[in-house]
Amino acid sequence: MTEPAYVAVDWGTSSFRLWLVDRAGKVLAERRSDEGMLAAAKTGFPAVLQSHLAAVDAPDHLPVLVCGMAGAKTGWIEAGYVDTPAPLAAVLKQAVRVPGEARDIRILPGIAQRDERAPDVMRGEETQLLGALGLKAAGEALVCMPGTHSKWVRVKSGIVERFSTFMTGELFSVVSRETILSFAVAGADAAEDVASFQAAVRAAYAAPAFAANLLFTARSRQLLFGGTPAAARETLSGTLIGVELAAGLSGSVPQAGVTLIASGRLAALYRHAFDAVSITVQPIDADEAVRRGLSMAAAAIWTK
Repeated sequence: MTEPAYVAVDWGTSSFRLWLVDRAGKVLAERRSDEGMLAAAKTGFPAVLQSHLAAVDAPDHLPVLVCGMAGAKTGWIEAGYVDTPAPLAAVLKQAVRVPGEARDIRILPGIAQRDERAPDVMRGEETQLLGALGLKAAGEALVCMPGTHSKWVRVKSGIVERFSTFMTGELFSVVSRETILSFAVAGADAAEDVASFQAAVRAAYAAPAFAANLLFTARSRQLLFGGTPAAARETLSGTLIGVELAAGLSGSVPQAGVTLIASGRLAALYRHAFDAVSITVQPIDADEAVRRGLSMAAAAIWTK
């Protein structure tokens, strides 16, 4: 049987993912739970991690590499930031060891943009970038990483030059649940309405200043012309994503298009959005990207 070489952990705000990995980067075992930073801060980070290590029979000597919110100021131990312009290689060099633990546990830093006009931070996404682009990627890349807080990043020759965070996912949750538009989407089934979604993306992309007005059409169109709750939901989603694309694509776009790092429904949704505005994408699975990034970091830290 292949021997494990290290444990990789992606510890987000609300989610926890752990992989037992061999020296060749093959995943030997996997664990997922909702014990993200918010839950672990109450239960205790060491206790949460140890329960999952025990579940995959990780040997006591096996090192652990963590990315994500466990390294935030409110996490397990603050891992700090690498400032932009940030070479992705610098992320590997600034991993912080967790004190007081017999096992070698290290947490990767995030990246900070200390610009008073556009202050921003990322934590966890830098590892996806590392796995998706590598350390010495030639040329320029424009990267979109959808999520609760979507990230748009400009990378040139392995250096993160600038990035922006968009609260698209969180805004969708709030608007669809806590405003009058919740009546329009009530009872929506899981069926996709790609036509309604793409129409909303195009409208918001063309006129992002009208976003608040375009959102209300999810209700007014339903009241005046009919339409399903699913169509209203897709209008909300498409409008918010269209506004995000208008900002993210406002600068130059590389000839190869946008690198889209996403998984599952978000990957499909953003592919539809980019198609709606005729932008080419290079898709990369988010889970694969973070595992590859953690593997690269582990090799740099523990391989002599």
